[in-house]
Amino acid sequence: MAGIPHDHYEPKSGFEKWLHSRLPVASLLSDTLTIPTPKNLNWMWIWGIVLTFCLVMQIVTGIVLAMHYTPQVDMAFKSVEHIMRDVNGGYMLRYLHANGASLFFMAVYLHIFRGLYYGSYKAPREVTWVIGMIIYLLMMATAFMGYVLPWGQMSFWGATVITGLFGAIPGIGPVIQEWLLGGPAVDNATLNRFFSLHYLLPFVIAGLVGVHIWAFHTTGNNNPTGVEVRRTSKEEAAKDTLPFWPYFVIKDLFALAVILVVFFAVVGFMPNFLGHPDNYIEANPLATPAHIVPEWYFLPFYAILRAFTADVWAVQLVQFLSFGIIDAKFFGVLAMFGAIAVLALVPWLDTSSVRSGRYRPKFKAWFWLLAIDFVVLMWVGAQVPNELMAWISLIASTYWFAYFLVILPLLGVLEKPMPQPATIEEDFKSHYAPNPAE
Repeated sequence: MAGIPHDHYEPKSGFEKWLHSRLPVASLLSDTLTIPTPKNLNWMWIWGIVLTFCLVMQIVTGIVLAMHYTPQVDMAFKSVEHIMRDVNGGYMLRYLHANGASLFFMAVYLHIFRGLYYGSYKAPREVTWVIGMIIYLLMMATAFMGYVLPWGQMSFWGATVITGLFGAIPGIGPVIQEWLLGGPAVDNATLNRFFSLHYLLPFVIAGLVGVHIWAFHTTGNNNPTGVEVRRTSKEEAAKDTLPFWPYFVIKDLFALAVILVVFFAVVGFMPNFLGHPDNYIEANPLATPAHIVPEWYFLPFYAILRAFTADVWAVQLVQFLSFGIIDAKFFGVLAMFGAIAVLALVPWLDTSSVRSGRYRPKFKAWFWLLAIDFVVLMWVGAQVPNELMAWISLIASTYWFAYFLVILPLLGVLEKPMPQPATIEEDFKSHYAPNPAE
């Protein structure tokens, strides 16, 4: 697809021409800031700058924390206490880093659900969406390994439980688990592996973020109507768009400032609100916590993992058909990773020709039920397992898969969408143009 027609950077001074012919960095910056952006973007398009800020903050604070951290099982917990008590500003750096992960995931979930509602995954943006889901997976891996580093009780036992899931894979599972751990159990080799990867992966994420931005700069931004910018001429495109600078940069910076006010209030006044008190107890392989629970941003998928127990008929059927190869534990692992896989496959599961959920009345109802379902899964994932929680998690997990694998494909065939505006300009004027009667 050809890019949106617009004015490109032209070097003027002798130095600019010299630099441009050797390293077109000014051209890259100028084209990024002046890229035509749909003029009807709403406030749900602010999460990109929040995610960029979080990534930079996590890398900077992480590098400084790594200077004072000791990845050795006998010293890791004490080195974290050293950061908190003895390093100048160390407590603030750690709280920024720990709560920054929560802000990162809050923003990425809102970013994903915005994309699901407005159809940002549809052609020609499928590759952009898949790259985004790869970034999300790497974020989860990075956050999990980072949670192990303080070497508290929840760190140790969380690592034991999650790495144990790989051992459920038939045949090669124990080999993979031992390779991840660096030995037969969570120990010093595990901590060293996780520290190395936790330090490395954010830079991989940063590279993929660059590709992600490049991808949607090539296809252009989606917008609330789902209608594409007119590309027949520069004049027509200008009616649908505004330059990214200053209009959207200022809007994004204002939104970021508001979010950071709340974020720094949490960091300053309630920094341990989202943490677990057991992680302030040094890891003890001989004392299992009463209730092992992951960080809040993993809870929906943890609930799906726990939902499919041996007494669920679907698990029993699959176990019978697979001649016992897929048992309840492995089924839960497949369900957990499958819940993320269906998100990545949504560009091909959604059969509707209409991009934006704004013009799909039946889709809206099912989508908002999905959003509620996600919150329910998050809540039930934090609860102590019992019969009631098992039923709730099973029902919520079933709906999650049913939405992507059954409901979304059928809606594209059965739903009658509402009329869409012909152009972005038409939609913009209907919301923001002055009323002639006034």
